[in-house]
Amino acid sequence: MGRGGALGKGGLSSGLRGRFQPPQVYGRMGSLEVRLARKKSEIRRAQRLRYKVFYEEMAATPNALAMLSRRDEDAFDPIFDHLLVLDHGDPNRKGWRRPKVVGTYRVLRQDIADEHDGFYTQGEYDIEPLIQSKSGNSFMELGRSCVLKPYRNRRTVELLWHGIWSYVRQHGVDVMVGCASFPGVDPAQHAMALSFLHHTASPPEEWRVSAHDHLRVDMNMMPQEALNMRAALKAMPPLIKGYLRLGAYIGDGAVIDRQFGTTDVLIILPVEHINSRYFAHFGAPDELAAPVAHDFGPLN
Repeated sequence: MGRGGALGKGGLSSGLRGRFQPPQVYGRMGSLEVRLARKKSEIRRAQRLRYKVFYEEMAATPNALAMLSRRDEDAFDPIFDHLLVLDHGDPNRKGWRRPKVVGTYRVLRQDIADEHDGFYTQGEYDIEPLIQSKSGNSFMELGRSCVLKPYRNRRTVELLWHGIWSYVRQHGVDVMVGCASFPGVDPAQHAMALSFLHHTASPPEEWRVSAHDHLRVDMNMMPQEALNMRAALKAMPPLIKGYLRLGAYIGDGAVIDRQFGTTDVLIILPVEHINSRYFAHFGAPDELAAPVAHDFGPLN
């Protein structure tokens, strides 16, 4: 959900435990395929993509290690499952060609997070009370999402979401959380969009989560009657608009992330609240036997 991630220490990705894991393929569309990373070299390729997008294209500030390795990595990548979109290129081309990693997300399930240091989001938002109050629900955090520039289209994004949704069904996830980002560290530049989120996407009390007091930036910058709804939506990053269409709530307060040069908002997406019209395309939450390795058409 944006470039945020989740924190933990040590261990191996739940998708990489053991000496060899067959590829978990979730879907294909033409030359593109979405699946989990199955070896460390594939995670390194995802980290190179993240570096290219976050540090070379966007405003993230790399440390010395990142500059030398040309990878966006942290000590916690090993405990994640890494979702990859791969481009296999021209299927008629002769000879072997290693597929290119053109999109990625990293995901962390609650059972894995509980074995380590919990969710990264807790560093910006006080989500622990929500998790405790919803103890019967299984949470999952999404983060570090990015797509290579030539592939930033509906086709790739839908394939990436198809992989996420298949993973959610496979593991019985009830709630997705994570940070999504606006570019830049001046929230006032996004006053219209942030105010729109505050007035239209705040959760009911039982789902309410606030940014930590020392980090919280008030999103209520404009009164609701002063908002131009069309302009606010136009100014919204596509990823955030996508989550809103699915039925996501937005947490209370934004947080400035100076390392990545972004203004973050919290996404809270209960699976039971997802708009049912998407199920015809991606499958219902309990449709565990739905096909996951085939070409599928565009979302209507």
